[in-house]
Amino acid sequence: MSSAHLQATVTVFASSRSWIESDAVDQCRHVAGLAGMLHVAGMPDLHPGKGAPIGAAMLSTVLYPHLVGSDIGCGIAVFPVALKRAVPEQLARRFPDLDQPLDPEEEDDIPGGYVESLGTVGRGNHFAELARIHTVLEPAHADRLGLAKNSLVLIVHSGSRGFGERILRAHTERHGAGPAPDPAAYLAQHDLAVRWGSLNRRLIAERVLRAIGAPVTDPIVDLSHNLVEVREDGAYLHRKGAAPGDGRDVLIAGTRGTLSYLVAAHAGPEANHSVAHGAGRKMSRADALRRGKAKHTVEELRRTPLGSVVVCGDRQLLFEEAPTAYKRIEQVVGDLAEHGLATPIATTAPLVTYKTAERLAGRRRAAGQAHPDAGGGEPAFERWRS
Repeated sequence: MSSAHLQATVTVFASSRSWIESDAVDQCRHVAGLAGMLHVAGMPDLHPGKGAPIGAAMLSTVLYPHLVGSDIGCGIAVFPVALKRAVPEQLARRFPDLDQPLDPEEEDDIPGGYVESLGTVGRGNHFAELARIHTVLEPAHADRLGLAKNSLVLIVHSGSRGFGERILRAHTERHGAGPAPDPAAYLAQHDLAVRWGSLNRRLIAERVLRAIGAPVTDPIVDLSHNLVEVREDGAYLHRKGAAPGDGRDVLIAGTRGTLSYLVAAHAGPEANHSVAHGAGRKMSRADALRRGKAKHTVEELRRTPLGSVVVCGDRQLLFEEAPTAYKRIEQVVGDLAEHGLATPIATTAPLVTYKTAERLAGRRRAAGQAHPDAGGGEPAFERWRS
């Protein structure tokens, strides 16, 4: 569907079968009315965000920091994993505590010198996931990436943590949702945060791979979906939950209980050279928490229908990020393919999804006593927050 609004156009790349909230479309139209805006492209994972839509790519002659948001450089990276045997329960116990930051002395050349939260995943929809290649749809392309059916990958979704938040806050405290008065100054900080996010994903992967006994590898995919790109004509392309779709491979995340899709993206100017970044929420966190508690127990959510294990010591987060809170990833990817924006290469199935650290109830385990939340022979866990 497409409509003109003031001087800018809005196009949402979704079929009539897709779940697109009217509030999200309204946000796209609001953005289209900003000074200097040229074109707003909504992806099939489009949903409302704080002041700006998520799942959108927005082209303008004016740079608006709030359209990118606080998690500058947030993105998804995919790392090959060389393990002979992958038993989810065993590997889940070996995952490191990714809530505890690394010792900054272990790393050189940290972008911006920002050492807080280094090597941590963060909350919300961020995760580190060990997955198996489930289906190969384009064998030649998958082979070039070194992927085959049943091979393993580590998927890391994280961003610039407090660094990006600090950059946005410095702008909004003085200018609110207005444009950057000095685009070059903002972009200098922005670019550091994008580099920081990429470094963070690599450090997370290194921590996980070492912990599970696999060699450390370089990513075969590492793209940010929250950033500003300066185009050749000098226009600013703001991506908020939209991955670069101009000829690169993109991992479009499903949920912890569904498949994810690796696609070859080939989106043109109508889509602002962008594709979806994930399944996209269809429920608010409050709704997901309320509905989830009525339908599921904590222990049910620590297992998925695919047989994978969820590492998450925050019970509220378990419900907020339940698979039912998200759109169907098959529909999102189907819409991209139908509109000629991407070609699916392979799917991945989760084995272990890490959200936040669990703390073993050590005293109870030592005494042979079960924690009240434990069930089905699973380890007992206590709720823990950083």
